[in-house]
Order: sequence, then C-alpha cells, then structure tokens
Amino acid sequence: MDQPRAGRHYPRSAGEFQSWFPTDADCLDYLEWLRWPDGFSCPACGGSGWRLGDGRFECAGCGGRTSVTAGTIFDRTRTPLTVWFTACWMFATQKDGVSAQSLQRALDIGSYQTAWAMLGRLRSVLVRPGRDLLSGTVEVDETFIGGEEPGLRGGRARGRKSLVGIAVEIMEPKGMGRCRMAILEDAPAGTLRPFITGNIEPGARIITDAWQGYHGLADLGYRHERRSQRAARARGEDPGELLPAVHRVASLAKRWLLGTHQGSVDAAHLASYLDEFVFRFNRRRSASRGLVFYRLLELAAAHDPVRYRDLVASQLRLRAPSAPPQSRGRPPSLERPPADRPWRGRDLESSG
Repeated sequence: MDQPRAGRHYPRSAGEFQSWFPTDADCLDYLEWLRWPDGFSCPACGGSGWRLGDGRFECAGCGGRTSVTAGTIFDRTRTPLTVWFTACWMFATQKDGVSAQSLQRALDIGSYQTAWAMLGRLRSVLVRPGRDLLSGTVEVDETFIGGEEPGLRGGRARGRKSLVGIAVEIMEPKGMGRCRMAILEDAPAGTLRPFITGNIEPGARIITDAWQGYHGLADLGYRHERRSQRAARARGEDPGELLPAVHRVASLAKRWLLGTHQGSVDAAHLASYLDEFVFRFNRRRSASRGLVFYRLLELAAAHDPVRYRDLVASQLRLRAPSAPPQSRGRPPSLERPPADRPWRGRDLESSG
C-alpha cells in the first residue's frame, strides 16, 4: 500500500475508532488485514492456505498452522484485543503519551504490571527496521539524562546518569526535521562514531562542539563543522546557541520524562523511553493521529513476540511506580452489551 487513506484504512477520530472496533472480532479482523492485506501468507514458507474452524490458518504447502496474533507482539496475550486497541489508540493519539498508571485506571486493568508490560511491548516496536538515515545538515551532541546528583552540575561527569547521544536534522531556512537518540557507553570516538554512522547518512554536514570525541568524522565521509564553546565565550556569545536544535530536543525529552512519567524511568529501561520520544517527535506534524495509530499497529503486527522477561532488563528492584508488582491481572474485554442508559434507572429517579 503506497499511502493509507483516512476513513478507509484507519479511523479519523475517536468516534470512528469506537465504531470500527466495538468487538474483539473486529480487532482481530483488522489485524488480519494489516498482516496479510492480500490474503493469508504462511510465515514459514510463504504459501497460501485456508481458515480452520477454530480461527487459525493452515498452509497448503507445509501444513503449518498459525493464528493471526502468532508471531506478533500480541502472541499468547491474555489481554482482550479491544483493550489492546484502545491502549494503542491512547498511546498514539495523546500528545504526550500515557503512563502505565493512567492506562491501568482508564482501561480497568487488574494490575499495574499488566499495563506496564503492554506499554513496554508497544515501545519495543517503535524502531522501524531499515528506517531512513538523517541527511542534509545535522547537529550532534550528548547530554546526561537522570536525576539530580549533588556535585554533578552539567559537564560530562556521569555519576548515576545515562549519557545520551542526540542527532537532529536542521531544515532550511529554519526549523528542525527528524531526530535520533541513543544511550552511549562513553563519549570517546569509539562510542560516538557508531552512533553517528548508524543514524546519519554519509556525505551529510555534521555540526558538533569541539569535543575531541568527534575528531575524525571527515575520514568517515562526513563534512564536519566544529563549533567551540570556549571561543564563543571569549567572543561574549552564549555557548548554548552554538547547537540550538540538539539543546532544544534534549530539553523537550527531559520535560516529557518529567511530565508524563514523573521522571521515574530506570536507566535499564531508558532506551525504550527514548525510542518513544523519538517516535513522537518525528511524527509531531502528522496531519492525523489516526495515521499514527495505523503505523503503530502496522509495526506491532510485523514485530516478533516480546515476552515479559525481555522487558525486565534489570533484576534490580525498580523504584515505584516504575517497578511492576508481582501480581498480574487480566483486564476485562471492552466488548460489552449496551448499558441501556443506566442514568435513567429507577433507583436514580427514586433517590432524586
């Protein structure tokens, strides 16, 4: 499909979303269409097949059997698809996203752990394989993301914070394009170069500060422009204005973590939150949030299963509310019969 169309391939509004996906069967059919738009294709051999009585498909070639959700992030899920789809809609359409605690309350999910794992699975699919590299003019810098620590004010003193590389496209005549963010092990060239070559197209013009870790970029095929903060101070200029785009993105990312997640993001899971921020930032000008919902589900349907043990990157006990509790709860389906206007009930009338 070249370009999905609103109202046909994805819902245009919350009202249309509710009318499209009132039942788990509707959600399953949409996932089937996303995964196999031209009809069933066997994941093992690519052959065609037919639907079985239990809803699964059987391949005519290899005889393998599979379901619509098998091999996706919805594989073996006990959470009803109406809940999954509503979570995806909230995740995609709310400007700043949604926290696990808010998701749990909104969808009547039995435990914080289930909501936390659902959002973790969604974040795991946000990096599209083979995505285009940044091009043109790109600012690159690093920043530390983490809580305040006494005696560590700015600079490159790590402490317990995470060093994050940032690359931002600069548009002409003004504005910012796409961005990339990733956790770095350290700031020497050995770590910075893989970040740059993995995210920026060769031949691009790269603007950095004068940090020695950026030396040698010209040898990698880039046009490198260095801007010295020390020289800017000597000229009486604001060093923060030398790389305004990356500083702006770093500030937005930190504000988003503090606002949506109250800053309670453990270092072990920071990379996935950065992926979410980049996903949102790069789609900030999307004309339709429904299209973002479509892209999210498209990625989810094409992604390999993500197990809970894959999400728990650290065996250390996380600080609440980041730590998922030990109990697990299965949320009820949002597929429910009409409530017949309970606000018109006799009890309410008699109590008035």
